[in-house]
Amino acid sequence: MTFSRIALTGMLALALAGCSRRGEIDPTGGIVAVRSPCPVAAIPAQTGDITLFNPAGSTDARAIDVVADITNLRSTCSEGDQFYTEASFTVNARRTDATAARQVVLPYFSAVVRGGNAVVAKRVGQVMLDFPAGQYRASATAKAGSYVNRTAATLPADIQAKINSKRKAGDADAAIDPFAQPDVKAALQRTSFELLVGFNLTQDQLRYNATR
Repeated sequence: MTFSRIALTGMLALALAGCSRRGEIDPTGGIVAVRSPCPVAAIPAQTGDITLFNPAGSTDARAIDVVADITNLRSTCSEGDQFYTEASFTVNARRTDATAARQVVLPYFSAVVRGGNAVVAKRVGQVMLDFPAGQYRASATAKAGSYVNRTAATLPADIQAKINSKRKAGDADAAIDPFAQPDVKAALQRTSFELLVGFNLTQDQLRYNATR
């Protein structure tokens, strides 16, 4: 899976004032935004659902066996020398044949991505779904976690100073957006981490999701 081709979400704003709240206008000018150093949990495009076929090599609608999707992705973050992010999610599935009781095991991945495209760690887990006889639907919950070094996720002091610098009308740099400066953009990207969770799809399954 090539993560650089997947649209990723991230937070690229920084807290600009100590006492102001998110979305408020700071007395010295500008709007306050908040950037969390904790990894953001997200589901990459095309990996949030999976379709199993019977027979396995078919992609015909009449051969669909089980369909499952990931939902209710939530995350918490514990701060220390390392930021530990734990994400929990629900897998909902439905099958086409409910004649007998059945157990389905689906693989999922959790990956730590830095700067939007660099995978620095990846793990694969499994979620188990139990379908009782006569039931078409089943649900299960699962978790994923990641550790990110605090230093790696913290903006350098000189970059923070450049962003937080007070600007007054008439100053030479008053019209310059600090977030547009190359060194600031590079630092924001370098210190931005995400915890991505999705089904660990085969190339055929990923192709099916992208082209159906």
